[in-house]
This record gives sequence, structure tokens and C-alpha cells, in this order.
Amino acid sequence: MTVSDVDAQAPAARGFASRAVHAGERPPHPDFTPTVTPIYPAASFSSDEAATVDAVFGNEREGYVYTRYGNPTTHALEEAVAALEGTEAAIAFASGMAAVHAAILNEVQAGSRIVASQDLYGATTALLRNIFATLGVKTTFVDILDLDQVRAAIDETKPRLVVLETISNPLLRVADLPAIVALAHERRARVLVDNTFASPLLVNPSRFGADIVLHSSTKYLGGHGDATGGVVATSRSRVADLSELNKLTGGILGPFESWLTLRGIKTLPLRVRRQSENAAAVARWLAAQPGVAKVNYPGLADLGPAAAIFNDELRGGMLSFEIGGAEREDAFRFMQALRLCVPATTLGDVYSLVLQPAMSSHRALTPEQRAELGISEGLIRLSVGIEDVEDIIADLARALAVSAPVGAAGR
Repeated sequence: MTVSDVDAQAPAARGFASRAVHAGERPPHPDFTPTVTPIYPAASFSSDEAATVDAVFGNEREGYVYTRYGNPTTHALEEAVAALEGTEAAIAFASGMAAVHAAILNEVQAGSRIVASQDLYGATTALLRNIFATLGVKTTFVDILDLDQVRAAIDETKPRLVVLETISNPLLRVADLPAIVALAHERRARVLVDNTFASPLLVNPSRFGADIVLHSSTKYLGGHGDATGGVVATSRSRVADLSELNKLTGGILGPFESWLTLRGIKTLPLRVRRQSENAAAVARWLAAQPGVAKVNYPGLADLGPAAAIFNDELRGGMLSFEIGGAEREDAFRFMQALRLCVPATTLGDVYSLVLQPAMSSHRALTPEQRAELGISEGLIRLSVGIEDVEDIIADLARALAVSAPVGAAGR
């Protein structure tokens, strides 16, 4: 058989191994559009013309050649997040911390300074203290609610970047974002805001001039606890830089996780509204319990000017509370007594989730650092789900009764 005979051969006439490998692959381009974004699990993409591949590799035209460089399913997710956050573009990463790392790394170099809220997710704080410090990037931590302290730190250090959370983890503090952006921009510093706790439904930091907005998409964006990821929403030029960085470091989000997250976003408005309403009711109930020393929830506090950052009256599905006089074993006993709420080291899912920050989210900090921030052994973080609120409260009431420290009321 000649080469020309093989070229002209009908697919059905090919050998069994050839048919097994190629049958059903690379069909003609359809003249229809699926109503749901498809999952493109391909590691690479072919083109009819080599010049097209060359142009895509050279960033001269849009297209796909290799999933580390871009994937259609992931790009659909990125477009969705940019639309929700009101930014020019967005880029997805394999986890929330991969997004945090890349977003910071893209802005700094050896000798750069950062001003950061002292009340951040523990892993973000550890990243700044333990990783970026070794690269010659020094971070000054401040009380983000004290604008005088923020101004003094920015004036003194002239940072490249100011880092904060819209609603802080785990103490639920809400900063005056417009004022902080103004202070940072006066000194030509960029502002990075982790908007994970709020979600785009509650707050859009770019409305107030934030340069970089990021999410652990594992949380409210995905919303079902089945897809780990992170997303950075920002300008097109910065996304282009982050894309080049991601090509080299490889922290890409896979197409299956992208698809799951995109599917989760469809119900984001419904979920977050229900979670926020439930959390407000649970916070009010907890505040009335004699065994609870303190409740942290934005809906219970007078936020002052910071209240203006919220899109409406919703204050989110996250809260934390301190069991009066509790030690670590009391907190553990509380979590073990729960029957509806799930002890788990995540948040934003449809079901209610609890954790002890000292053990999990802020474990990377020393006991002294946690104490300085107000994170005690008795602090419990609660991500309120979409269950019937009466069932959530009944579960908490039962667990509080069981776990009350010896000598406390109810024991």
C-alpha cells in the first residue's frame, strides 16, 4: 500500500488500532451552539494552519494551543467572574492561594514594600511573612480599621502594594475601602482586595478603585465544595502579565474545576442571599446566648463609612463567635456535638460549616500572633448554609449546651 493509498483511505478501512485512537475525534466545526459551556479536557489543540498556531503562541491572535496557555472552559469562567466584578478581565488559578501568590508576585520585586491588614486569612499572612520576606519583600502589618495607622504606614514605607480583605477572616471586620484606596493611590501604591467572604453579590471592590480583586473560587463562587480554585479580576494588561507568569509557574485551573465553578456561579445570587439572611438570624440568636462571649458579624455592628461598600442590605453568610471561657478541648467538644453543621476547613458551601481558626485557618500563626489578633481557642467560625435556619439554630443550641466549659452556665 502506498502513502497516497493510506491518505485516501476511508476511516472505516483503517486498522483497528487507528480506528480506536482516531474515531470520533476532531469532527467538523458545528453550526450550532450548546446552551451550556462544554468541558474541554484537551491538553492541546490543533489547527488547520501552522501559521495559526504560531500566531497564538506569539500572542498575535486569540486561540488555544495548550491548556497551560489557555483553555476554552476556563476562559468562560474568567469572563463570568470579570462580568460579576465589573473588571476588564480575569484569570483563574488552581487554588485561592495560587491566586494570592501570583497576584502579589506580579506586583513586587526584591526591595519592594507591602502594607497589609493584620487581620488576614492565616495562609496569606504566612505567605507574606515566610515566603515573600525571603525574597526581600518586607510587609508592614497594620490595623486596617485605623486609617491614621494605615496612612502612617503608607507614608513611611511607600509600598508597591496594599493588601486587605473586604470582610476579614475570621473576625469579620469591614474596612473603609474607598478611604484606603485613596490613601494608597496618593502614594502610587496598588490595592489588592480579597473579596472571598463577600462574593461579588455583596461587594465589588473595583467600584471603589481597587486595582486587583481576588477570590478563592472554592468558596462562594463554586459554592458546592467540589472544586478548588482561585480567580484574579483586574485590568486586561495585568491579566496579560499574570497569564505569562502562569505559563511559567503552571498554577492553572483545570477544565473540570472551571466548569463546576461556572455552574456554581449560576446560583450564586440565590445561595448568597439565603446564606446572608440565615446568618443574620443566627448572629442575632447567638448574641442573646449567655454562653457566648462575643459574636462577630457585619450585620450586628455599626460599620460607619465602611457600610457604603455593600451593594445592598446583605452582610454575608460568614460569622464567628467566642464560647465564653472555652479552651481548645471545649471548642473541639462543641464541633463534635454538631449533627447538622459540618466541621470542615472551608466555607461558602450550601451546607453550614464550622471550624476553629486556631486549629485550621490560622494555624500557621504563632499562639502569640493569634492572641494579638484576638483569635482565641474558643473562637468558632461559622459559614452559614442554605438549610432551614431553625434547624441550624437548634443544632448550635444543642452543641453549646454540651460543650459549655466546666463552671459555666448550663453545666
